[in-house]
Amino acid sequence: MRILVANDDGYRSSGIGALHKAMARLGHSTIVAPDRNCSGASSSLTLSRPISVKQHADDLYSMDGTPADCVNIALSGLIEGEVDIVVSGINDAPNMGDDVLYSGTVAAAMEGRFLGKPGLALSMATPEPTHYETAALVAEKIVSRLVVAPLPSDTILNVNVPDIAMSQVRGLKLTRLGTRHPAANAIKQKSPRGGTIFWIGAAGEIDDCGNGTDFHAVSENFVSVTPLTVDLTNTDALQPVGDWLEQLS
Repeated sequence: MRILVANDDGYRSSGIGALHKAMARLGHSTIVAPDRNCSGASSSLTLSRPISVKQHADDLYSMDGTPADCVNIALSGLIEGEVDIVVSGINDAPNMGDDVLYSGTVAAAMEGRFLGKPGLALSMATPEPTHYETAALVAEKIVSRLVVAPLPSDTILNVNVPDIAMSQVRGLKLTRLGTRHPAANAIKQKSPRGGTIFWIGAAGEIDDCGNGTDFHAVSENFVSVTPLTVDLTNTDALQPVGDWLEQLS
């Protein structure tokens, strides 16, 4: 099995190193990741300039591009041979609820799915994790299962792992995305040169963390596993919106 490992924290992050070691136990693992931290990049692609690639070892590449750039180029020109699955992570913070819309970690797995490969995104459920090996072991289990039981062609798995030893994990739980309150306001400042600058505000506090959500599962020391679809269509709204549009005719 040939595995592409990507992330949004950069090719030197501790999380991607742990994930690479775990995937190498399953097959041929190759890292293609950004040369810097690209958290929050979502699915953006670099279209206005060429992207530089550096090879640091036989199976280690970095790019001056986004996580989606890395997966796109790895699958469409950089890596020789057929890749079987794209595994993204291990992220140094949770990607739960509304976070998935901004997450470069999730976007890397999505890009793999767009290009016809199964995708898995892994994140630690704390901003300063220490138990990367727990997430790496979870990744091994899930990837091994995906090989014999593939997901539907429009689906990836978003996995969030509590920052605890594997022996303390209570199991893997199927979840839905929770929600957050709106993010804090942007912070306005003056630059050293006198110009106006802004910092994006902090993520909103958790809103929906009820039973069945990713937030709840992790808080109970379960690994949260959420199926995400690349089709964003709200099928439940098709008829109501269709009726509404008829009133405009």
